[in-house]
Amino acid sequence: MLEMRPGCECCNRDLPADRYGAMICSFECTFCQECAAARLGGRCPNCGGELVARPLREGVALQENPASTRRVYKPEGCGS
Repeated sequence: MLEMRPGCECCNRDLPADRYGAMICSFECTFCQECAAARLGGRCPNCGGELVARPLREGVALQENPASTRRVYKPEGCGS
């Protein structure tokens, strides 16, 4: 099951699990769409993997399987 991290690793923007706008790599590193495109060129700065749209988790699925509260914030690895 996806961890559904709550924020962008580059800019720390909130990324709720039930809203579009999050991009992830195969290791679940999480970024907002803007940072993924403008700062990272669609590649994860941690593993070099492709960043793809994270699926939503909504309703009962979100209630029974809450998103993570573990925030990862590493702006130093996100370029300028």
